[in-house]
Parts: sequence; structure tokens; C-alpha cells
Amino acid sequence: MQLSRVFGIKHLWIVGLITTTLCYQASTLAADGRVGIPSIVPFNENTSVPNAVRNECQLGEKVSSFLARYANVQFSDTPSTGQYIDMSITEVFAPGGGAFSGPKWMEVTGTLMNNGSPVASFRAKRFSMGGAFGGFKGTCSIIGRCTKAIAKDIAEWLKNPLDGAELGDAR
Repeated sequence: MQLSRVFGIKHLWIVGLITTTLCYQASTLAADGRVGIPSIVPFNENTSVPNAVRNECQLGEKVSSFLARYANVQFSDTPSTGQYIDMSITEVFAPGGGAFSGPKWMEVTGTLMNNGSPVASFRAKRFSMGGAFGGFKGTCSIIGRCTKAIAKDIAEWLKNPLDGAELGDAR
């Protein structure tokens, strides 16, 4: 059936305009499909973190930089429009002493926002003993392994963001 018969010839230009607008919006999203993230993932205000770890390990910077390496994201500390992951470090267990003080772990929670509205949320948690030669690594190095794994988990989640997702060792 011809569109001119369905809509009438004088309304056909409206259909063309709507189609053109939708195609433009879809191509804009495809071309600029980047998701904004904070340049430094902040610590949640209720998170207890040893001062040495907070000041020396650069956990927030590492999560952001690793996520930028593994996903199509951009640093955006003042999100206003588009997609943005509002996230924070919600748990850190990293006593000093490297591998001699036992396992370290870290948790990041976040919500994917679209133009200020929540789309999906996640909780990502990772544990580490330091891997190979862990006994020779310091606390920042060991907990740093968690930041890298969490960033990989979040990058994978971004491919299909399901609400309430438990990532990494949080499952």
C-alpha cells in the first residue's frame, strides 16, 4: 500500500519529517554513544577507609581510568544530559601489611542515568590476595587489582545494563 493513499499526499511531508528526525536521532546516538563517568569515582560518605589507603592508593582515579580503557566512556564531572554512570566506592577492606594482613576487597555501586532518570543499577565487588607473588606486593598494589577487575565488570555490564546487577564477586 502506498503511503500517499494512507496518509494523503499533503500529509506525506510530515511522515518524511518524522522519519528524518528519528533517523538523525538514532545516528547521533550511535555516533556519540559515550557514557559519562566521574574522572575520580568518589568514596561514599559512609565508607570507612584507612587514611593511608584513601590518601595513597588512588582507588577512585584507578576505577575511572581502567573503565575508560575498557568501555566507551568519557570523563564528565558535571552531567546534564545523555547517559552517565553515577557511582561511588561503597566498601573497602584493605588493612596495611600487604598480603600478610590477608585478603583485600572493594565494592563500587552505581546507577546508569539517562538525562537524569535512572535506567539500571549495579553492585560490583572484587576480592584479591595479590595474585602471583602476592607476598611481595603492598596493600595499594593488591587493592589496585580489585579496581581493574571492577572496571572490567562494569564495562561488560554496560553492554547490557540490567537493573540490580551483581557483578564480579558480588554474585
